[in-house]
Amino acid sequence: MKYTTLPNTDIKVSKICLGTMTWGNQNTQDEGFAQMDMALDKGVNFFDVAELYPVPAEAKTYAETERIIGNWFAKTRNRDKVVLATKIAGPGDYTAHIRTTGFSKQALNEAVDNSLKRLQTDYIDLYQLHWPERQTNTFGIRDYKHNPNDKWEDNFNDVLNTLDDIIKSGKIRHIGLSNEKAWGTMRYLEESKYNNLPKMITIQNAYSLLNRTFESELAEVSHREDIGLLAYSPMAFGVLSGKYIKGLDNENSRLNLFPRFARYSSAQCAEATKLYLKIAEDHGMTLAQMSLAFVNQRPFVTSNIIGATSTKQLEENIDSININLSDDVLKAIDEVHASMPNPAT
Repeated sequence: MKYTTLPNTDIKVSKICLGTMTWGNQNTQDEGFAQMDMALDKGVNFFDVAELYPVPAEAKTYAETERIIGNWFAKTRNRDKVVLATKIAGPGDYTAHIRTTGFSKQALNEAVDNSLKRLQTDYIDLYQLHWPERQTNTFGIRDYKHNPNDKWEDNFNDVLNTLDDIIKSGKIRHIGLSNEKAWGTMRYLEESKYNNLPKMITIQNAYSLLNRTFESELAEVSHREDIGLLAYSPMAFGVLSGKYIKGLDNENSRLNLFPRFARYSSAQCAEATKLYLKIAEDHGMTLAQMSLAFVNQRPFVTSNIIGATSTKQLEENIDSININLSDDVLKAIDEVHASMPNPAT
């Protein structure tokens, strides 16, 4: 395994992070336990979860993934071997079953306390805001369109002050963003810099061969402000395994189970995937290996969040850390990207 540190800290994390959002829905607790055992054995010490997991978010399965991880900690006593990240759900109809109070002081305190209880731990290493409260173009919406009726009011300072108090209480160590844009990221960094408040040290956004929009503005923010990308969906919901274009998917494949997650299902995505598959096969790799290795090697990526529904998939994904893409492969990838940039967003 290769390791880096969370920006602005001395916390060592594996370049591969274990994603967990299928546990409690597509995966049982025992299967989640097996994945955590394998990941830790292979040197993965960084686990990412969220209070709304498993996905899709539903009241009947709310926070089940955190409970599974907490039960594993209780069984194995491995809490001290894991750097643990979780998230508070953002507001909206999708999470109305959780709360409707956004990132208010009460919401943040209650969310942290409840996550700690479910995770059976007394601290969280990295606590993240799952998506912005304001109306902006997240989750596959390509362009920003301003809504003059958005009732959100600037509360960046209030949120950071609340998180500062929670950090001082010892319940969380560091804070990060998720599904955030360049403007929101810089507003948080600005408030931190000028008001002596905790700094957002990571941003967890989608990033893959099919979605490199992070590079348009946020990559520069990442480099200049030292805020690391935790890349999620590096396999584009399994599309970059090649199984859908090869007809190897089955009824339990993610996009067949949840067709509403159509972010990577366009004809353009399928065409780009075919081109990337040819590059991988021409250089003796699987598409999955090449796709993950590409993300692993990006200079702004702190850790690559991989998810799997089987230990076989998980092993292949983790082993991508041992692949180093040549300049020829990277050039071929960039040529496809130049001809078909960001078919998914």
